[in-house]
Amino acid sequence: MTPVRPQTAACLAALAFLAMPLGASAAGDALLHCGGLFDARSGRILPERTVHVADGRVHEVTAGYAPAPAAVAGTQPAPVHDLRNSTCMPGWTDLHVHLGSESSPQSYSEGFRLDPVDYAFRSVGYAEKTLMAGFTSVRDLGGEIAPHLRDAIAQGLVRGPRVFAAGKSIATTGGHADPTNGYNDMLSHLLGPPGPTEGVINSVDEARQAVRQRYKEGSDVIKITATGGVLSYAKSADAPQFTVDELRAIVETANDYGYRVAAHAHGTEGMLRAVEAGVTSIEHGTQMTDEVMAAMKRRGTWYVPTIYAGRFVSDKARIDGYFPPVVRPKAERIGAQIQETAGRAYRAGVKIAFGTDQGVGPHGDNAREFIYMVEAGMPAAYVLQAATIRAAEVLGLDDQGVVEAGMRADIVAVPGDPLQDINRVMDVSFVMKDGVVYRGGDAR
Repeated sequence: MTPVRPQTAACLAALAFLAMPLGASAAGDALLHCGGLFDARSGRILPERTVHVADGRVHEVTAGYAPAPAAVAGTQPAPVHDLRNSTCMPGWTDLHVHLGSESSPQSYSEGFRLDPVDYAFRSVGYAEKTLMAGFTSVRDLGGEIAPHLRDAIAQGLVRGPRVFAAGKSIATTGGHADPTNGYNDMLSHLLGPPGPTEGVINSVDEARQAVRQRYKEGSDVIKITATGGVLSYAKSADAPQFTVDELRAIVETANDYGYRVAAHAHGTEGMLRAVEAGVTSIEHGTQMTDEVMAAMKRRGTWYVPTIYAGRFVSDKARIDGYFPPVVRPKAERIGAQIQETAGRAYRAGVKIAFGTDQGVGPHGDNAREFIYMVEAGMPAAYVLQAATIRAAEVLGLDDQGVVEAGMRADIVAVPGDPLQDINRVMDVSFVMKDGVVYRGGDAR
């Protein structure tokens, strides 16, 4: 990814006229008549519930279909959204996305041709697709566009999910998030080696500086690349890439600033080091062993499998020319393992939350991860909890992830019963975020 320039934020603001949330109803009082309501705490569907929304929050939830209260003189009655043939549930959270990009055979060359404003324009469309797919919150784990996109969405300039942005991922020289991997000698000499400002560290002091730089830039979470990666222009996908002392310095400094740390990791040793250093979550976790699982259970570390990304890169590795030669064997070998690892981790009792790594796969198709998680052996109720109440726990939030009085009015609906047929998640018919209806809304 090319470094972000100051015009990125201005570019996103300039999109306001073209991408205002047209057609979305304003936040206010509303009633949702839900044929079923997924209780994220118990994992059960409660029949025939009315959700009363007021000022962007859930006011109350009652059994049956309550009538709309009489309108005050001079005002319109609260709309009643007819979702009696649907299951309502908390808005979903994808804990691993990259809204500034999307994989294609041109991805590698585009890094040399496109400017940050190009990625910013693209991110607006990706964000809207994600919201319309039922994801009212995302954690963007690596991308300099994300903090600016987050702010534009929060200001109502563009449509998208609530974004928790990592900004630039932290790596070591030559590591998975070293932005100069693959550069020729002339470019490397011209630009010089990247340092902590660019998220590349090689000592304990630089580790602390990189975290502080992310704080300066307004990140919400810290992302590290604890091992090599599949899609980076480098040979190893699984070698550990930080010393134990560097990892501890990152986590300790992150804790000082109230940050949680997400660790990209494929290889066993890098995972062990990251878990023992105190990271919040392991992302991907391809070569997770029984020893790693035991350590994660002991430390309370979350696992975000990103099965979608593994399957996507494994499939694309079979297509000539889709990935560069140095990437293709990694994608074929590593990607195919993630779903099996996720199933083993579930059976071992590792805490699992929902994430896709979209940006690798196509934005807006995030819900397919639910299906892949069920295929890996997880119950449908468990995977819906992973994207709701458990995802909120990973983020450290206590005001979303369940549909209860006082919570954010983030609500999605799908036809039928997703506990009986998880494929229903691909047919989102209603999306509300902070009390604003962005999709559906058959109001009476």
